Amino acid sequence: MNYTIREMKETEYEILSEFLYEAIFIPEGVDSPPKSIINTPELQVYVSDFGKQKHDRALLAEIDGKIVGAVWVRIMNDYGHVDDETPSFAISLYKEFRGQGIGTAMMKSMLAILKENGYKQASLAVQKANYAVDMYRKVGFKIVDENEEEYIMVKSFK
Repeated sequence: MNYTIREMKETEYEILSEFLYEAIFIPEGVDSPPKSIINTPELQVYVSDFGKQKHDRALLAEIDGKIVGAVWVRIMNDYGHVDDETPSFAISLYKEFRGQGIGTAMMKSMLAILKENGYKQASLAVQKANYAVDMYRKVGFKIVDENEEEYIMVKSFK
């Protein structure tokens, strides 16, 4: 499948809310939450005023001109927060485009940008049952902390 990964334009930032909802891990047999869940303060931290903070960066994946995925980072007090110097990841693809290597390519592209820009590390939080844990490990993230439901993972650029 041919896809393109490119920087997100400022005029496209509003689509992050859609991909934030798509990023919510829904275990098998569990009903999806209402879309309004993304309006909670815990989730708005990922998208509110995106582009206005110095460390905000976002990439899109496109197929035939259609946006199919997004990866974005910002330094925020989210589930994956490790310190005020480390950007936290959010990544999402529409369901029909998952499992085809696009997410891995988006992660690698964003990691390269962060490394080039002098960041020492990047972090993320992921539910233990989420199949994406394996992909995060493959691109170099390591588990540094955990709670009952989630891993906190960090990729070091040293």
